[in-house]
Amino acid sequence: MLPLAFSGAPVSAQHHAAHADPAIAAAVASPARTPENLARDQYRHPAKTLSFFGVKPTDTVLEFNPGGGWYTEILAPLVAGHGHYIGAQAPGAGLDKLKARFTGAHIRFVDWPVGEAIAAGSVDTILTFRNVHNLVMKDAAPAAFATFFKLLKPGGTLGVVDHRLPESRDAAMEKTSGYLKISTVRKLAEEAGFVLEAQSEINANPKDSADWEKGVWTLPPTLTNGAADRDKYLAIGESDRMTLRFRKPKG
Repeated sequence: MLPLAFSGAPVSAQHHAAHADPAIAAAVASPARTPENLARDQYRHPAKTLSFFGVKPTDTVLEFNPGGGWYTEILAPLVAGHGHYIGAQAPGAGLDKLKARFTGAHIRFVDWPVGEAIAAGSVDTILTFRNVHNLVMKDAAPAAFATFFKLLKPGGTLGVVDHRLPESRDAAMEKTSGYLKISTVRKLAEEAGFVLEAQSEINANPKDSADWEKGVWTLPPTLTNGAADRDKYLAIGESDRMTLRFRKPKG
């Protein structure tokens, strides 16, 4: 357990499960979600994860690099009544598909880096799911975390989920394996000005040894090895993941 500072006093990181907020649980249970996405719930625990991050229907939520829209499918309807959803992703075919699929007055997609497209201090919650390892591999993480800090309101939340590398492993693995140490993510966030408020084992998977020859992509959903040992990797499931909640200090 790592010491940290929060609310002006040293406390310890929290290790606990989150109970699902009813509004979030309803969005996760929506019949409009695609069956392929629903099949991943057993690994990604979206209701508990979003509840742990404290996402509210009234929030302006920015999702960094929503990819295929797995979480967008939940978040956009969640904030449809009184909040806003912003997806920030590098321009290209992936972003074009998101724009075509998700529409509404409360939904907005912007190119990353965002530049002046989003006002500083205008976002309640920023979420990034399994993306920080890519930023680290591209040496783009410090700039991204600085942007996250700039966009959030004072007191705003940064929620991070990513593939977890044991602290005892060689740090060089972070450049090739898709796994990251919690200490690495903490350092990135804290150097940007964030404070670690809590961490959870919601998305832990003790079956994942995090030492695969082809990295995290060996496991589902990617299954890089194809048919080779497919049943073995399916039995392990998706990766062991950290779930960290950071706060932008007020004042």
